[in-house]
Amino acid sequence: MPPRRPVRSVEGMAQQTSKLPLRALGTQGLKTGAIGLGTMGMTMAYGAGDEQAGIDAIRRAHDLGVTLFDTAELYGWGTGSNEQLLGRAVAGFRDEIFLATKFGFDLSDVSDPLNLPLDSRPENIRRVTEESLRHLGTDRIDVLYQHRVDPGVPIEEVAGAVGELIAEGKVLYFGLSEAGPDTVRRAHAVQPVSVLQTEYSVFERAVEADILPVVRELGIGFVPYSPLGRGFLTGTVKPAAEYAEDDIRRWDERWQPGNYEKNVAAVRELTALAESRGATAPQLALAWLLSQGDDIVPIPGTRSAARVQENVTAAQLTLTTEDLARIDAVLPHGAAGSRYPESLMPTWT
Repeated sequence: MPPRRPVRSVEGMAQQTSKLPLRALGTQGLKTGAIGLGTMGMTMAYGAGDEQAGIDAIRRAHDLGVTLFDTAELYGWGTGSNEQLLGRAVAGFRDEIFLATKFGFDLSDVSDPLNLPLDSRPENIRRVTEESLRHLGTDRIDVLYQHRVDPGVPIEEVAGAVGELIAEGKVLYFGLSEAGPDTVRRAHAVQPVSVLQTEYSVFERAVEADILPVVRELGIGFVPYSPLGRGFLTGTVKPAAEYAEDDIRRWDERWQPGNYEKNVAAVRELTALAESRGATAPQLALAWLLSQGDDIVPIPGTRSAARVQENVTAAQLTLTTEDLARIDAVLPHGAAGSRYPESLMPTWT
């Protein structure tokens, strides 16, 4: 077996190219910029994509010191399109960043995208990993996540399979997504988990009660996805019925009549608070997340290079105790409406 290829440290690069501070994710050595970039929306879920705009956004993120880039097999419906876009965009600076991707679905039939079967069998993990390596054009995956917990496969088998890939040098760090406390503990006992990725924002705060205490006890970093409420916090929203059929906001409960109006009103108040601090509502929301702990690295998604710059600048915004209290008063329990339909809601165990 060939020796593992050494990975170039990104610490000096990040400090030289940006004021974006570095944060440790877990205790296995993963250290990234305080804000990452999610790429899902570049190819799915938010209407037709724009490949060049996505590539421009990724490269601008790198210029600004972003070092964690997130994708998944699912984001291309099994075709690899999202991973391929990301791989092309970062080819010139691959060794200066961390690439994260995910396995965990059976994508042989995607005709019903709201009811995709899960598949975390060890043989599927290895197959997806090999495909992801090819699509990304790389010799290693820096963070490999289980996208969703598969009740049909013991988490110990999943952790063991990823551990084998780590031993072979094909994967560097193990991650879980939308996993509950017991699952995290069981996986971590077999193969140390570096990061847990779950939705978390001023709109969605369920992780605070049971998830964050466990990952902090075990020394696991936390990566919030949808930190801007799937775009609701950007303020550029419209009612659900006005979105295209292939846009998730068409069925997202936060956009439905009744919930939509309440959430618009909340964002209006957050925008006023942000403007009083010389910031935007998205920057306020990201700064709020960063203030929840130095083990948190949110991954806002965007197709816009300008929006990337806006998001990264949020790391320079320090919120006061009064600011945090005001945010809690506006959204004491998060947004109106569930984050997923009941059929898609992850069950934490």
